[in-house]
Amino acid sequence: MAKDLYEILGVSKTASDDEIKKAYRKLAITLHPDRFANATDKEKKDAEDKFKEINKAYEVLGDKEKRANYDKYGTEDGSQGFGGAGGFEGGFGGFEDILSSFFNGSGGFGRRNPNEPKQGEDIHVKINLTFEEAYNGVTKTIRLNRDEPCSTCKGTGAKDASSIRVCPYCKGTGTVRKNQQTLFGQQVVQTMCTNCGGKGRIISEKCVTCRGNGYTRKEANVKVNVPAGVDNGVSMTLRGEGHNGQNGGAKGNLVIAVGVMPSDKFRRVGNDLYMDLPIGFYDVACGCEINIDTMKGEAKCKIPEATQAGTKIRLKGYGMKVLQKDAFGDLYVVVKVETPKGLSSKQLKLLKAFEDSLSDSQYPQLKKCKKGGFFSK
Repeated sequence: MAKDLYEILGVSKTASDDEIKKAYRKLAITLHPDRFANATDKEKKDAEDKFKEINKAYEVLGDKEKRANYDKYGTEDGSQGFGGAGGFEGGFGGFEDILSSFFNGSGGFGRRNPNEPKQGEDIHVKINLTFEEAYNGVTKTIRLNRDEPCSTCKGTGAKDASSIRVCPYCKGTGTVRKNQQTLFGQQVVQTMCTNCGGKGRIISEKCVTCRGNGYTRKEANVKVNVPAGVDNGVSMTLRGEGHNGQNGGAKGNLVIAVGVMPSDKFRRVGNDLYMDLPIGFYDVACGCEINIDTMKGEAKCKIPEATQAGTKIRLKGYGMKVLQKDAFGDLYVVVKVETPKGLSSKQLKLLKAFEDSLSDSQYPQLKKCKKGGFFSK
C-alpha cells in the first residue's frame, strides 16, 4: 500500500499551501545529500529513498490541480506523470527554488547570477626606484592600458537604444528553467540562458566602436605617490585604477610592485643603514673626527682613540626614513683600517722602529708567535 503523501511530509490533509511548503523545505534541507557525505552506505541509501519520497509528495501536494486530484481520487493526474510539464513548475517550483530561498538565489550550489555586478580585474605593474627616490619619496607616472566603458555606447554595447530588446527565451532574467533527470528523480534546474548568454537582452546592432563588448582598451596615465622609506619588494595598491567592472561592478585595482636599486655606498637592513669608512692606521690609533656624507647631508663622525677594525659607530637618526612615520633609523659606520701600500725603505725602517718600541701588552688581542708582527717586513 502506497504511503500517504500528507504523512510523508508530516502535515494534515487540511494543511495550507504555505504549511506544505514549509514542511517540504525543512525535510529537503535535512535530507540533502551533502549532509550524508561521511555517512555509511546504508544511511546514504535510506536518505536517498526518503529524499525521493518527499520530492514525489511535494510534486503532487505543491501543485493545486494535482493535490485536488489526489484528494479526490487518491492519485495525481495520470496524464502528466511524475515530473512532467506541470511537475515542479507549479506551486512553489521544486527543490531548486526551495534552496534558492535559503541561499540568496544560488540554490546552495555556488551558481552565480550572470547579471550580478562583477568587479573588474586588477592590473599588476612594477616600478623601479633609485635608492635616493626610495629614501625621499617620489611621484611616478605609470602608463598602462586598461578596459574602460565605451564612450560611444556608454557601456551598453549597442549601436543605439532601439537595438536593445528583451530576450524572448528568458524574458530578461538571463536564466531558464528546465527538467533534468538526476539521481533523486526528475527535477527542475535553473541554468543560464544560452540565447542571450545570461544577459537577459539581445542586441540586434552592436556598437561599431567596442563591437558589442561595452568597453574598450584605452591608454591611461596614473600618478603614483610613492612614500619615503619604501623598501624593495613592497606592494602598493591603488583602488579603482584597474580594469572596468561588469554590470555596474566596481573597477579593479592597480597593484604596484616596487623595486629599489641598491646604493653604491649604503646597505639597508630594515630601517638602518650601514656604510664602510676606510681610515688610516694613524687616525684609528690617535683618534680623529671625520666629515662623512649621509642621506641627510654631511655629518661629523668621531673616531675614538685605538679604534679597532670592524668597529661600528652609530649615528642616531641618520638611517632610512621609517615608512608612514615621522622617524628615521640609524646609520652605522663600519671602520675599515686601510694598510698603506708602496712604502719606501725609509718608511719601513721607521715603522720597524715603531713596532720594536711596542710591548706585547699594547696588542691585547694579538697572539704573537714571534717579535715583529704586522710590521715585521
